[in-house]
Amino acid sequence: MTIVPFEARRFRTTALYYNRFRVPYPDRLIERVAERTSLKSGDRVLDLGCGPGPLGVAFARLAGADVIGVDPEPEMLDAARENAAETAVNMRLIQGSSYDLNPDLAPLKLAVLGRSFHWMDRPATLAALDELIAPGGAVVLFSDRHIAATPDWRDVLHQLSETYSPEKSAERKLRRAPEFGPHEAVLLRSPFRNLERIGIVNERVIGTEDIIGRAFSMSVTSPQVLGERTEEFEAAFRSELAALSPDGTFTEIVEGHAMIAFRD
Repeated sequence: MTIVPFEARRFRTTALYYNRFRVPYPDRLIERVAERTSLKSGDRVLDLGCGPGPLGVAFARLAGADVIGVDPEPEMLDAARENAAETAVNMRLIQGSSYDLNPDLAPLKLAVLGRSFHWMDRPATLAALDELIAPGGAVVLFSDRHIAATPDWRDVLHQLSETYSPEKSAERKLRRAPEFGPHEAVLLRSPFRNLERIGIVNERVIGTEDIIGRAFSMSVTSPQVLGERTEEFEAAFRSELAALSPDGTFTEIVEGHAMIAFRD
């Protein structure tokens, strides 16, 4: 099974954009996951690869969970700290990765991962979490699926990323290749093989600035990766978006979903 090489500062320079422009996880999704997993106030939740903490903050805010956030990027942890403070929730933050899981984190009710599992050695991570998650607990993978975009700007971004960031674009293709394998297949070969999915579908109206910001939040087109070509990339992307939508308005239908993986 293909494993993406670990890069500790992969998301350097993206925290501000990630925090503002990534598709948010609906509160209803967090609440339904908390209900389905019988999460109680005070239960410990590990937000692994927490980024700026949207999941961890939501579980603390909506379910009263005792949240630990782990991420290798200091800028992301700073953003998570600010978000927790603004929301008036407590969240313990640790600089580290899936390779740093240790018994001090136990006992966990849940380990939640938002758009981060594909960066990890997935079988090894699940084996480590099996040692930390208490009986009755679960691993929950959060992500989003873009059902439609009108006008559809996504192919434009992919084409520009291949032009301006060919190395990272090749890595993205590696993660989408058949030999990488879907998360479901990895989970079914792990202790957490009892799978369920919950999805919430929303329609959102966004603008050019939202799309530009989302591009800069991605590892393949981050300011760090683009370097001196950042302004050139942005100008080219803005030109393409203006051609697609002269008034700068776009509509997208997105499913935020959570895959809950229980033990048998």
